Amino acid sequence: MLHINDLTYRIEGRTLFDRATAALPTGHTVGLVGRNGTGKSTLIKIILGELHPEGGSTSVPRQARIGTVAQEAPGGETSLIDTVLAADKERSELMVEAETAMDPHRIADIHTRLADIDAHSAPARAATILSGLGFSHEAQHGPCSALSGGWRMRVALAAGLFANPDVLLLDEPTNYLDLEGVIWLKQYLRNYRNTVLIVSHDRDLLNDVVDAILHLSQHKLTLYQGNYDNFERQRREKQALQLKLKKKQEETKRHMEAFVNRFRAQANKARQAQSRLKALARLEPIADVIEERSVNFYFPKAQKILNPPLVRFENASVGYEPGKPILRDINLRIDGDDRIALLGANGNGKSTFAKLLCGRLQIEDGVMRNHKRLDVAYFAQHQVDELEADLTPYDYFNRLMEDSTQAKRRAKLGQYGFGAEHADTKCSRLSGGEKARLLFALAAFHGPHILVLDEPTNHLDVNAREALIHAINEFEGAVILISHDRHLIETCVDRLWLVREGTVAPYDGDLDDYTRLILEDARQARRELGQSGKSDGKASVKVDARQSRQERAARRDGLIEVKRKIQQTESKLQKLQDKIAVIDKALAVQSLYVDDPKQAEELSILRARLCSQIEETEIEWMAATEELEA
Repeated sequence: MLHINDLTYRIEGRTLFDRATAALPTGHTVGLVGRNGTGKSTLIKIILGELHPEGGSTSVPRQARIGTVAQEAPGGETSLIDTVLAADKERSELMVEAETAMDPHRIADIHTRLADIDAHSAPARAATILSGLGFSHEAQHGPCSALSGGWRMRVALAAGLFANPDVLLLDEPTNYLDLEGVIWLKQYLRNYRNTVLIVSHDRDLLNDVVDAILHLSQHKLTLYQGNYDNFERQRREKQALQLKLKKKQEETKRHMEAFVNRFRAQANKARQAQSRLKALARLEPIADVIEERSVNFYFPKAQKILNPPLVRFENASVGYEPGKPILRDINLRIDGDDRIALLGANGNGKSTFAKLLCGRLQIEDGVMRNHKRLDVAYFAQHQVDELEADLTPYDYFNRLMEDSTQAKRRAKLGQYGFGAEHADTKCSRLSGGEKARLLFALAAFHGPHILVLDEPTNHLDVNAREALIHAINEFEGAVILISHDRHLIETCVDRLWLVREGTVAPYDGDLDDYTRLILEDARQARRELGQSGKSDGKASVKVDARQSRQERAARRDGLIEVKRKIQQTESKLQKLQDKIAVIDKALAVQSLYVDDPKQAEELSILRARLCSQIEETEIEWMAATEELEA
């Protein structure tokens, strides 16, 4: 579906792509991964035609539509639902033309095409996407101008998904989502029928959604079949083999050189020595395995250990306006070794609770007890934009270490991963990951007792996230974590608190339980959305006892039929999933694409067809389940 052929591109003298080539199979979801700054977002812009390569090209079939998420957040007085509906340009144009067309034949063509693209269900589909991304029914009909920047980007994402292009390009789609939004997005992308290319550092998303990984490294693109864990395994095996081959080649080279040096002066061996020299000249060197530069995170421990609890809340309430609490009836305690993740949809009060812990908000009612010497470090994603553009990391450390020597300041900067080059680079020229690392260093500089981290991974690549996980686990203090990164939560915390319905309370389940809760909430929202579109003005009808008995009997028969339907769809789903597992195993064999590319293409087409059948069967199962609940 999407072909990248001998792509070459440079920016400011730095090579990003050097004859890079790859082909994305039709109907597959592919994760584009690589270190920050290697050119992933640049590749997206080249595919969209926003940038032009020095050499090579990218291509899709002639009639295929390429879609992405708008970089500029939608604004103005247009409602959210209308903004999303406008993303389907063909439908919008046909709807306008249908009101003005006079030719009967053209009118018939318009309505036939509207039926073909399922235009009548468009508002419901748009509302479902917006609901999944966290917008209530009332918010969907409000203006985009009433939203903050992050929420507007969610509308842009909804519009990109609704447009349903043949090739969907997504660049870090989870950056503006909470965990609930990420759970919904993963479910949506699993059922997406067309080709998807996702730039993401979210390991959990890459494991749960993608069929293949496109790795950008050393200016080249390499396609690996399977999810991210499978990619890591294949890459390690490839590196091990490469090291083994290089070692063997070096041994062969030394042996040939020794033969030449020993016998080139002897007449009876001169011809063999010349032959060895020619072989040495033809010997192609095997490239070294270049280890990607590691990232440093360091959180110093507090100088003074405090007795537990560090913080205790008793019937506490907090808000931004007097008499209008966002959170109430908080009864919790935080000890020095707690690792807690805050769950809950955006807008429920997670950041409000974080600000309360950091002293940026005061309680209105109840009690909040904490040590006088308590030091709380706070990191939030929006702080990246608050760094002063003309200052360098050294300038910031100079403020914190006024009485220290320059050598000590630079040694401290090196401890946080800022060497001589980056220490003197202005913040305006630092990457998003480098800015985040500087903020981590500034927040935790004095050795806090509690780390409060609000979406700490948004600007970090996969390797940096792993380094952050290691630093958090090494930190000798309490951690309060707000994140949409499931892998981060599962590897760093041992307690879950749920922010929901105006309070904060311990959550007894795990993340799998919470995922089921979120999906059930989404199903309930869809049911309510469907019911809101129905007329509720039907006249009530009285029935006699005989009719009631007949209805009860009918319901019993219907119950049996629904249960049978659920069993059939579950069995069908299992069979389809088994078939896909067999195909995935075949597609994971790299030699298949060279030895029998036609079979590889046929298997890819068959897999896409089976995925469509799974989606249809899941819809049948969901409808039957809802019918059973009713």
